[in-house]
Amino acid sequence: MPTYSSKLTTIERHILAEQEQHPSASGDLTNLLYDIALAAKIISREVNRAGLADILGVAGNTNTSGDEVKRLDEYADKAIFRVMDHTGRLCAMASEEQEDLISIPERFATGKYVFLYDPLDGSSNIDANVSIGTIFSIHRKITYGARGTLEDALQPGHRQVAAGYVLYGPSTVMVYTTGHGVHGFTLDPTIGEFLLSHPNMKAPKQGAIYSTNEQGYWSWDPKVRAYVDWIKKDDKATRRPRSSRYIGSLVSDFHRNLLYGGIFFYPATAKNPDGKLRLLYELAPLAMIAEQAGGRAVDGRGNRILDLHPTGLHQRAPVFLGSEDDVREAEVFLRGEHPAQKT
Repeated sequence: MPTYSSKLTTIERHILAEQEQHPSASGDLTNLLYDIALAAKIISREVNRAGLADILGVAGNTNTSGDEVKRLDEYADKAIFRVMDHTGRLCAMASEEQEDLISIPERFATGKYVFLYDPLDGSSNIDANVSIGTIFSIHRKITYGARGTLEDALQPGHRQVAAGYVLYGPSTVMVYTTGHGVHGFTLDPTIGEFLLSHPNMKAPKQGAIYSTNEQGYWSWDPKVRAYVDWIKKDDKATRRPRSSRYIGSLVSDFHRNLLYGGIFFYPATAKNPDGKLRLLYELAPLAMIAEQAGGRAVDGRGNRILDLHPTGLHQRAPVFLGSEDDVREAEVFLRGEHPAQKT
């Protein structure tokens, strides 16, 4: 339970306190995180009034992944760009909604970070008023020259300097990590500030929830099907069966499991042999948060998500993500080593 004093800690104060632990810090990352909080407030305002404004529904085009672009999705993409483009803290950006690397306009100064983001994850749920979110990832620039290049964006997740997400639900919550734990903040709309509500978040070692789209069951690898069949069984001697909870909004599913424990997975299928979710915009940032909170994230093929080296901006990967013991349990099945597969 957060202490009374934590309720009075704004996200700005918390970020500045973290910066003070690093005397050599320039303050650019601190300000960049606060820029993200500003963008989140703007998007949250529009999400909360979406039913009253002419921004629901389809925008009439598709994004680089072939998904229909929702009007609010488009709004969020532009809002983030407009908050970030002129700060002098970024060398480039990349969005799930944009096919190519986003350059900083020539009239603005550039900085030493690259910003990657999914502006509105779960946007297919917008019209149904289901919780949706923004996911972001920050890397240091690794190339020479003032402007960022594709190489700056195509870095493995273990090089991230920060990652986080914003959940627009009954309340707006921003969760982030800079590699020193995970912290969550809830937006108080009456004062327009994010207040520390979830300090030092830790995922339970194991949970009672599994989250996946079981529509693809028959196109999964038999090892994945065996795992799902097993966790559904009631073995009173060792454990209770897991409960299925799948919202279809990655941020929502992940946030719930981070708080209560559990596993989210989207394995490879016959239709999507490389999975469905995007490595740079979704999996790498959430994997960093999961690991910082004591969890685990793998691709089901023997690889840690944070060790995958992207070759394209919109590369996909399968994923098993969540509480450490739950993910390790799944990995035993994926290696074909669980006794349940041999009976």
